[in-house]
Amino acid sequence: MSVERVNPPELAPPRGFSHAVVGTGTTVFLAGQTALDRSGRIVGGDIVAQFEQALSNLLTALRAAGGEPGQLASLTVYVTDMDDYRAHAGEIGRVWRRLAGRDYPAMAGIGVARLWDAEALVEVQGFAVV
Repeated sequence: MSVERVNPPELAPPRGFSHAVVGTGTTVFLAGQTALDRSGRIVGGDIVAQFEQALSNLLTALRAAGGEPGQLASLTVYVTDMDDYRAHAGEIGRVWRRLAGRDYPAMAGIGVARLWDAEALVEVQGFAVV
């Protein structure tokens, strides 16, 4: 495997992320993905649906670059309404596990005023080691 998750016992147990990820191999940088469909329109009327589409888009790009979800080393989630995101964290976690499995990259969630597409509620960006 190209990545190893590191979760030191001195830190609080992570839920839905890893504290650190060590990778060996080729680094694949993944552009930020929103809930755009193939025609370039934002789809999904809520944070969970948009997260699912955005993550699906990111994983499609990763697979096209020769990687798999378990090789994600880092992921940044940009959110326009952090309270809404946190309120739906359980549902978002289930989407993650269904699409990407139980291996979690090092992650950060960042609240932003808006994203490139005004209708976008969430954007995911990351890198993988394949």
